[in-house]
Amino acid sequence: MGVNHAEAPILDALIRYRDADELAFTPPGHKQARGADPRARAVLGDAVFYGDVLANGGLDDRLTRGEVLARAEGLMADAVHAEHTFFSTCGSSLSVKAAMLAVTCPGHQLLVGRDAHKSVVAGLILSGVDPVWVEPQWDAARHLAHPPATATFDKAFAEHPDADGALVTSPTPYGAAADLRGIAEVCHRHGKPLIVDEAWGAHLPFHDDLPAWAMDAGADICVTSIHKMGSGLEQGSVFHLQGDLIDPAELASRADLLGTTSPNVLIYAGIDAWRRQMVQHGHELIGNALKLAARTRTAIEAIDGFHVNDADDFCGPHLAAGFDPLPVVIDIAALGTTGYRAGDWLRAHHHIDAHLFDHRRISTQLTHADDERTTARLLTALRELAAHATGLRDAPRVDVPAPADLRMDQVRLPRDAYFAPPAKVPTTEAAGRIAAEMITPYPPGIPVVLPGERLTEPVLHYLVTGVEAGMFLPDAADRRLNTVRVVEEP
Repeated sequence: MGVNHAEAPILDALIRYRDADELAFTPPGHKQARGADPRARAVLGDAVFYGDVLANGGLDDRLTRGEVLARAEGLMADAVHAEHTFFSTCGSSLSVKAAMLAVTCPGHQLLVGRDAHKSVVAGLILSGVDPVWVEPQWDAARHLAHPPATATFDKAFAEHPDADGALVTSPTPYGAAADLRGIAEVCHRHGKPLIVDEAWGAHLPFHDDLPAWAMDAGADICVTSIHKMGSGLEQGSVFHLQGDLIDPAELASRADLLGTTSPNVLIYAGIDAWRRQMVQHGHELIGNALKLAARTRTAIEAIDGFHVNDADDFCGPHLAAGFDPLPVVIDIAALGTTGYRAGDWLRAHHHIDAHLFDHRRISTQLTHADDERTTARLLTALRELAAHATGLRDAPRVDVPAPADLRMDQVRLPRDAYFAPPAKVPTTEAAGRIAAEMITPYPPGIPVVLPGERLTEPVLHYLVTGVEAGMFLPDAADRRLNTVRVVEEP
């Protein structure tokens, strides 16, 4: 039977629900907007409430005989060359946990790139899995991590042959991509599956000028956020599966274990619509975005004090294997200020929200939704930023350690340290103690401190100076970092 990508099963089911004038005596309690606060309806619009129906017993019947979700997932799998696809309304933070638990289990080992997102670390804490950390490739000059090398994964498997599989993040939020084909080959040579956290890669299957897509590269499970680089709503995520190393029923069971029993149909609809949009128009839309990004990069590079990182900066021996140009990463070190100060200035003076900011960079993510109008406004704001840089040069300095000093010893399992009786100690006295919490600069959400790591003075000093400069630590018990939660000692 042929696949019809012109249909959108979830959107079509919502139309049928509306046209049939269904009357629900079920949740949600607003009952098709009738009970919603008029002030909320004025802001959100009635379409939000009309589309907010039960997945089972609403969008589909109580036994899902219409197979609305299953058909939408099947179309997505076909679109991206996967064998199975699962939709999630809980973001890739849940999807990656489900993927991990389908590959490994408590007490077992999993090879994990140390540049993983905090959601991966949360999965380790919840599961009791023993991580074997695989070091990223560090650009010491730019203080930036790129995905681990293939050879590093090969070495890790040689030293830990009983590890159940591997997890790599690609592309990174900065647009750096791993050698997925090489890493998948290493995993499969050892008979182990590869999980790719490709949260930033929803657009990759739809244009040949982008880095390799995980399914085409041979990965076993791939997790993708539709809301990041795609047109989906926030929390829209999918995970894809292929090969025979992981049972689809096991993966579905893990997702069911973690996921909500009240999925938001609006998020499902956004995923469904994105798939149809990309199959029908994706190559043109992404191609136009890439051309726009090239023009915008050239224009930003011409502004005094700005350097736009490109493939020449990020790719090469001991660096990234591929590069996505849509995250426009701008090094502003020559302006003499920090990304935190620059990002705050752009929002306050031009109502421009940067995507990432750190001690020397801001990132302005472009997608297929951008055009000459949005990038012209961005360029105006950046030129103004450069003209006002003198007034931003009093930004506190962030003392970033060398790569060797940034890594700490993992002396207890993340779960054991996280759930151990904690003590709160002054940060000035925390060096040598075992961390009982995650401490994560956000964005991009890559933890600097993990539960079970032995804290060191260079890392603590980096975080303290970072907070003083504007770094945001949403998961730290004390966001000002005057104190740190550590494992209580006898």
